[in-house]
Amino acid sequence: MDALKEKFIQNFIQDDRYQYLLNGLKNTLTITLFAVLLGIALGFLVAIIRSTYDKTHKLKFLNLICNLYLTIIRGTPVMVQLLIIYYVIFSSVSVNKIFVAILAFGINSGAYVAEIVRSGIMSIDQGQFEAGRSLGFSYPRTMYHIIMPQAFKNVLPALANEFIVLLKETSICGYIGLQDLTRGGDIIRSITYEAFMPLIAVAFIYLIMVMILTSLVKMLERRLRSSER
Repeated sequence: MDALKEKFIQNFIQDDRYQYLLNGLKNTLTITLFAVLLGIALGFLVAIIRSTYDKTHKLKFLNLICNLYLTIIRGTPVMVQLLIIYYVIFSSVSVNKIFVAILAFGINSGAYVAEIVRSGIMSIDQGQFEAGRSLGFSYPRTMYHIIMPQAFKNVLPALANEFIVLLKETSICGYIGLQDLTRGGDIIRSITYEAFMPLIAVAFIYLIMVMILTSLVKMLERRLRSSER
């Protein structure tokens, strides 16, 4: 027991080494939050363009661009995308690494959100569109007032899972020298030459965050179900 306590002090208390985890956690949460917002914005835009093309055969050129975006982003690893954005696209300029991470993960998440949302839109019965148009709604108003609320409820669990995956994917930020939560644990390990405690601490923090997110999503699902009654 004394040996375990001594290792805990050595890894986290001595020289305030827990600060590496706290600073890394702050960066991880910042990247995840803004990448989620960017992913939602991109994903909904792409989903609406693609579903509009599927239903009306309009926006053909935009649909082509969206298909190209989805093919490239979903067909390549997110780590490679992160490295390309940092070491290739922004190689000649000084840029904030957190901004690069937000951009990379947001663009990547947007591709998956787009397909999730599009599947939700396409799952809504065609009669719902026809009902909206018969009430005098334009296509955009029908989508906004009738289709999207139903589609969102249908795809909420899948969206929540995508955001949880995004949170965990940020653990590769260390490849561009950014101190995220995982990198913070790795710094402690390199100082103390003790791998067990820092890595278990990182895993435990990720587990707690995922459990909190899962609980929040379940609460939202219950509220959405109750609003239908």
